[in-house]
Amino acid sequence: MDGSMRAADWKIGVDIGGTFMDFCALDTRSGQIASLKVLTTPDDPGAELLTGLDLLAARDGLDPASVTRFVHGTTVGINT
Repeated sequence: MDGSMRAADWKIGVDIGGTFMDFCALDTRSGQIASLKVLTTPDDPGAELLTGLDLLAARDGLDPASVTRFVHGTTVGINT
């Protein structure tokens, strides 16, 4: 693959809050940044994670196979 056709290298950070799950994604090769808020689902914790990743894929072209780092934290405990 030549330099102009390098595969993406996405880094994703997620904050799991009581009302929203916040996503921030960076493609380190192109410099593209994407952010997103998804409502949490108290009756099905974690469902919003897949929803958010699907939305980033559809909206910003994020290919799950090109994610090289994924980190998450939560403010739920801090906020209570």
